[in-house]
Amino acid sequence: MIAQPRAASLGLIGCDACGLVLRAPSAPQHTASCPRCGSALHRRRPNAVNRAWAYLIAAVILYIPANVLPVLRSTKLFDTSIDTIISGVVSLWDDGSWDLAVIVFTASVVVPVLKIGALALLLLSVQNGWQTAPRERARLYRILEFIGHWSMLDVFAIALLVTLVHFGAFAYVEPGPGIVAFGAVVVLTMLATMSFDPRLIWDALEVPAPASDAGAATASPPLPAPPALTEDLPT
Repeated sequence: MIAQPRAASLGLIGCDACGLVLRAPSAPQHTASCPRCGSALHRRRPNAVNRAWAYLIAAVILYIPANVLPVLRSTKLFDTSIDTIISGVVSLWDDGSWDLAVIVFTASVVVPVLKIGALALLLLSVQNGWQTAPRERARLYRILEFIGHWSMLDVFAIALLVTLVHFGAFAYVEPGPGIVAFGAVVVLTMLATMSFDPRLIWDALEVPAPASDAGAATASPPLPAPPALTEDLPT
C-alpha cells in the first residue's frame, strides 16, 4: 500500500492543462477554473473510462477495413497491382526490400494490435479495481503515450513512396481507401490514450482506515493548509 499522503487527502487538485497545484473546491458539485489558464478543474478526467472505451471500440471496428481494403495501387508499364497491408508487406519482402517490409509490418500490424490490447488491459484493470502491479501498468501507459508519436510511420512511408515513384506512364503509385481507415485507427487509439486517466490506476489502492485507528488519525499533527484557489505555486 502507499504510505505517502495523496493530493486528494491533502485537499489539493492539479490542473491538467498547465500543472498548477491548488486547493480543491470545497463542495464536490462546485466547478472551479484554474486561475492560471482558465481550464476546468477535475480530480479525475470526466468519463475517462467510457470515452476511452468508445474510442478504442471504434478503432477496433475500423481496423478491419484498414486491413481488408487496398492501401496502395501501383502501376508499372502495363502491370497494375492493388495491395492491402499484408499483401504489400509480402510484395516488399519478395522484391528484396525486407527492411521496409519489416518496418511496415511492425507499424501496421504489430504496434496497433499491441496498443489496442494494452489499452483494453488498462481499462479492464481500472474497472475491476486491480491492485496488482500498479507501477508496471503506469509504465505501460507512458509507453503507449510514447508510441503514439510514431503511430503514423507507415502512413508516412506510403506518402514518401507516392512522392518518389512518379515516372509518368512508366510507374505510378497512389494510396487506396484502406490507408484512410488505418489513419482513422491511429487517431482513435491516440484519442483513447489521451482520454484515459492514469491516476485511476492508483485509486484502487485507496483503502479506508480501520475504525480502531480513527482516534490515532485524529490525534496526529495537522497538515499545513493548502494554498488558496487563486494563489499560484511554482511547479
